[in-house]
This record gives sequence, C-alpha cells and structure tokens, in this order.
Amino acid sequence: MTKRLHRRLAILIIATATCILLISTISVSLAVHYHLSMFQDQAAGMDHDLSQFNVHLEQALLQSIVWTLAGSILLAVLIGFYMAKRISKPLVDMKQAAERMSGGQLNTRIRVGGSDELAELGASLNDLAAQLHKQEQLRVTMTEDIAHELRTPLATLKSHMRAFEDRIWEPTPERIRACYEEIERLTKLVAELEDLTHLDSPAFQLERKEERLDLILEQGVELVSAAYLEKKVTLLFRCDPAIHIHADRSRMVQILVNLLSNALKFTPEKGTVMVEAIKEAEGVLIRVQDSGSGIRREDLPFIFERFYRGDKSRNRRTGGSGLGLAIVHKLVTAHGGAIWAESSRGTTITIRLPQKNHDSLS
Repeated sequence: MTKRLHRRLAILIIATATCILLISTISVSLAVHYHLSMFQDQAAGMDHDLSQFNVHLEQALLQSIVWTLAGSILLAVLIGFYMAKRISKPLVDMKQAAERMSGGQLNTRIRVGGSDELAELGASLNDLAAQLHKQEQLRVTMTEDIAHELRTPLATLKSHMRAFEDRIWEPTPERIRACYEEIERLTKLVAELEDLTHLDSPAFQLERKEERLDLILEQGVELVSAAYLEKKVTLLFRCDPAIHIHADRSRMVQILVNLLSNALKFTPEKGTVMVEAIKEAEGVLIRVQDSGSGIRREDLPFIFERFYRGDKSRNRRTGGSGLGLAIVHKLVTAHGGAIWAESSRGTTITIRLPQKNHDSLS
C-alpha cells in the first residue's frame, strides 16, 4: 500500500514518543540498578542505613531524569532537522520551480521522489508546466497563423485601394467585387476566431435537449442546398425519424453546415455528397461522405487542428481558413462524442454521439 505523508508523519511522531519512553525506561532502570549496587557494596558488613539508601535512590532518579531529558532533546533535534530537511527541500524546490515558470521558463520540471502527497504535488506542478508550455506554443503558433491569414487579404485590399487612388485601375464592378470577397474572407475569419475563443472559454455551455436527428440533418441540408445547386453537386441525406439525440440543436446544425461546406469545396461538379445517420446500441453515427479528391493519409491525423491545410498549394479561396474542422471537433467533443476522418475514394467524416434512452422521451 502506498505510504501517504500523514501516515509517515504519524509513524514518526509515534516512534519519537516510543523512543522517549524507551530512553526513560532504560535510564531509570540503569541508574537505579547502578546506585542500588553501590549502596549494597557500601552497606556490606555494616548496619543498614535508610538515609544512605534514600540518598542513592534520589541520585538514581535525578540522574535518570537528566539522562532522559538529554536523550529526548537530542532525539527531538535529530528528528526535527531530519523532518525539516525532508519536507522543506521539495517544497523549496517547488517554490523555486514555480518562480522560474512565472518568469517564462515553462520547460522547468521538478524532481520529487517517493509516492506521497509531496510527490503528487510535484507531479501536478510538472503537468501544469507541460500544459502551460503547450498552451504557450499553441498561442505563438496561432498568433503566427492569424498574422499569416490576415496578411494576404489585407495586402490585396491595400494594393487595390492604392491602385484606385493613383488612378492606375478604374473601380470596375469586377475589381470592387474582388475587394468585397477579400473583406468577406476577413469577416469570416474573425467570426471563426471569435467562435473558437468562445468554445475555449469556461463560460461556454451547450443548451442540450432531446431532438429528432432527421430534422437537424434536414435543416443543415437546406442551409447549404443553394450552394450545392450552384456547383451542380448532388446532396443526399438519409436518417430514421425514430433516432433521437440529446444535443444542442443550433450547434449540431453548425457542425453539419461546416462539414457539408467543407465537402462541397473539394467535390467536383456532378459529384455527390451523402449524409446518413446510423443507430448503434449506445449511440449514433453521422457520416458525411463525398466523392472528391480525398485527403492524403499523412494529413488525416491533423485535419482537425487549427489553420491546418493539407495541400499547401491551396489558396484561401479554395482551401478556407483551416478553422472550420477545428470548430467542428470542439463542438463534437463538447457533446461527449468523437470525430474522425477516412479517405480512400473521396473523404468520409464520421461523428459518434452518445444517445439517450428513447423510452425516457415523453
């Protein structure tokens, strides 16, 4: 069984008290025995003198008390310094490590042996430092990615405005439209960043209730149907009306719209995108399958990361900002589900959501 700190302290206190009693017993026994022996040697062949006996007994008791006091003080000092060193050293190390972390040295780690609460505290601080280091790296990476995403549309807008100002270009409808599209991309990027920030905040909560999954899928399909008609891509969906889920309806529609919009980008004209829901014993599978170009195997583990685009040659018009799937992953995780991607002929995004007992609905 793992020894805890309070158990070790209790054992040390009990051991200290036991040692003091043992020292007291031994010192009294030895002192009394010594003085009684002296008295017997002195009284040999002489009349018994009780006053002499009392003197030796008093000396024995006084000496035993003095030896007990000295031994107890020495034992208390040794144990006190030992315990102070054993307890204060890891705490001092943790304090110094925390100060280094607060100073920005997030790669600092604490070495604490054993398996008691101090060791667990050290391990917790190490985990905290690792998380802070990871978050700092994500922050730096995200800042660089945001700057990279904003730089191109802003540079395009600046060059267009300068050309209009210098009368190098005439403000034709086509060029004004190009500026408008860049502004739209900037607006969408900012909205997605705001959404991700909201999803990461502690205040974020889902408004979950029992919903018919087929109605959610139908609403999502209707929202993107015009874009599919414009590109001449067939959009199909299949779902049993009896399937219910415990979910936030608006967020589920957002998940579906993001997935369908992403599938439309990479599905060629006259292609097909299929949405279907399958009931399982303890949950529901939602699949979005397209007939597009697919995703390279080495890119599949990273497609749900922020700003990730597998094909670096894609521009922002064809590749998007790289935030849509990250938002989808956050929302699916918030629902207690899981999401993954497979790619062979086209790409299939699968979501598994927990399902509440249908019998409880009324």
